[in-house]
Amino acid sequence: MGNDVSTRAVVLGGSLGGLFAARVLSDAYDEVVVVDRDELLGVDGPRRGCPQSRHINGLLTRGQIAIEEMYPGITEEMLSDGVPKGDLAGTVRWYVRGKRLKQRKADMLCIGPSRPKLEHHVRERTLSIPNVRIAERHDILGLVTTPDNSRVTGVRVHDLGGDGVEEVLGADLVVDATGRGSRTPIWLEDLGYPRVKEDRKKIGLAYVTQHYRLRTDPYLGDLSINSVAHPGNPRGVIFAKTDGGRVEMTTYGILGDHPPTDQKALYEWIKSLGVPEIYEAVIQAVPLDEPVKFSFPTTLRRRYEDMPRFPDGLLVVGDAVSCFNPVYAGGMTVAALSAMTIREHLHTGAHPVPLDYFRDLAANVIDPVWQMTHNVDLSFPGVEGERPLSLKLEQKMMALIQKAATRDNKVTAAYMRVAGQVEHPSTLQRPAFLLRVLLAAAGLTPESPDRVASWAAAPLPEEERETALQP
Repeated sequence: MGNDVSTRAVVLGGSLGGLFAARVLSDAYDEVVVVDRDELLGVDGPRRGCPQSRHINGLLTRGQIAIEEMYPGITEEMLSDGVPKGDLAGTVRWYVRGKRLKQRKADMLCIGPSRPKLEHHVRERTLSIPNVRIAERHDILGLVTTPDNSRVTGVRVHDLGGDGVEEVLGADLVVDATGRGSRTPIWLEDLGYPRVKEDRKKIGLAYVTQHYRLRTDPYLGDLSINSVAHPGNPRGVIFAKTDGGRVEMTTYGILGDHPPTDQKALYEWIKSLGVPEIYEAVIQAVPLDEPVKFSFPTTLRRRYEDMPRFPDGLLVVGDAVSCFNPVYAGGMTVAALSAMTIREHLHTGAHPVPLDYFRDLAANVIDPVWQMTHNVDLSFPGVEGERPLSLKLEQKMMALIQKAATRDNKVTAAYMRVAGQVEHPSTLQRPAFLLRVLLAAAGLTPESPDRVASWAAAPLPEEERETALQP
């Protein structure tokens, strides 16, 4: 591992966040090395180091756009590899507060790769770049710095398949993409830096996933059927087509109300969700694996942007900075946008200034989605947190938007463009849109009455699915 090139970036963690970072760094550094404990090369299934790879990992439209920008043509490659596609507002069937939203295409590309399939394609494209390589099966021991600890100059690692001798991998830039368990906060304190402030919120979430081969078709042209947990029923489900002709089902509950992994009990749980098309499809389907559980007790945000000082030569990305409630499917999108933010700071050959990067990441990527998901979490009475009047007003307005979306598909389109992170949440506050919401919520809408008498009704007519959003 000798440093025989003029510039080198080292990425800690070979999951999606690390691969995205490696991709953008490859344009600015002579060599990029991705270090990970797992075996990565040739792996196309779930990994031990990525327990969520056995579950649905929703890729929002903004994340898909960012990935396509980093890897031109990768979307078509995945579609050719059996990955289904749809529109987040037009061919995803949403149930919110127990009511079905009207559907309307909104130029919101939504693809359905399993996490291993997506990771495989991203890893193959990243490793096809000549100056990127992976040091797999290597444990990360700590940072190497200048004598005054003002700059990170490398990392200490050891080969898990070797004799365990410690090695130093020199670097001009180190990027921590090791996820929620990142040790950067501890390393910084050991180097004499202040403790990074953390925001945590206990949500008591757990979810269970199982894959099926269907014998019936509950989709009728849709890509996924999703029911969102709400205070009246803190249970939800995502039931989506994925690669290999399979269906992925991830069902969840918050505040300790968790789905079981016993097969019979899981069927009863699914029945309790109030979405009969999912239950009736699942009990007739062929299970392809055993139900698998994952627990997510708290959300987490590390406020690196508020640090009074930070060492040069070190950045942090993705889940190592912020972990939202995963049922909102923002993690992979934030990881991709973290890499795009690094790209914006790789200018004129200079290394990124860490605090400038963290402030941009917070303001332009994390803040909007953090605030929106935080507000939704606090709509559940059992989630602890302050609820000022401004928050209560925002929650009431969101409830009105959701009610209006059951009657007006243009409201659904606008709502999903924000949920998919294509539009800023402030777009839902435009006067013309708010007027439309109020009229629809009151039942005064130009839309014809809902023609979906039951879950088995035909898909909405094409005229109600056409036209991109025009709020």
